[in-house]
Amino acid sequence: MVHMAHKTAANLIAVAGNMGVGKTTLTELLHEQYGWKTYFEPQAINPYISDFYEEMQRWAFHSQIFFLTQRFKDHIAIQQKAEICIQDRTIYEDAEIFAQNLYLRGLMPERDYQSYTSLYEAMVQSLRRPGLIVYLRASTWTLISRIRKRGRDYERSVDTEYLAQLNISYERWIKRIPKSWNLLVVETDNFNINEDKVWRKEILEEISKRVPAFQASNPQK
Repeated sequence: MVHMAHKTAANLIAVAGNMGVGKTTLTELLHEQYGWKTYFEPQAINPYISDFYEEMQRWAFHSQIFFLTQRFKDHIAIQQKAEICIQDRTIYEDAEIFAQNLYLRGLMPERDYQSYTSLYEAMVQSLRRPGLIVYLRASTWTLISRIRKRGRDYERSVDTEYLAQLNISYERWIKRIPKSWNLLVVETDNFNINEDKVWRKEILEEISKRVPAFQASNPQK
């Protein structure tokens, strides 16, 4: 399920997508271009992340609870601000893609998954939906190539099957997002956001046009 929030956090831009698709890069570029505040994915400070990639079944619940908590704190903080903010991955993805995928693969026990889901459903009751969701799409092979290039130690054991399953989950999730939500899908397979400057400029401009809070304060743009 995608949380059916009635109210919108017009200042929240959510950058969504699979591992290695370029969320952090896009978030940084938006910050550089427009000065919007950033909330990055808390990979580096997750005390379970290395253990999780080494032994997923043992550490899945712990790692996912950490991400869920941090994402919830960030979402609450953003919707209490007036300034435009960018969130690198959403709480919806944590629960409805990553945690669910781990459960379906037998890497998160039923009891843990039910506890996780109950907590998530309670949390999202207090959240407003993002003013804009930017979904970055890429094939599994593109993701593998990008992950290998960036060389994060804890991602070395990520396998092709895991990424492919996540991609399938992402496509199902995107299709479930209500039409009333502001959604921009960006195809990234044939572009390099660091090198293709013309394409990058077009994407940044398109995003700015779709941010309600930005347009309200910059009607001439």
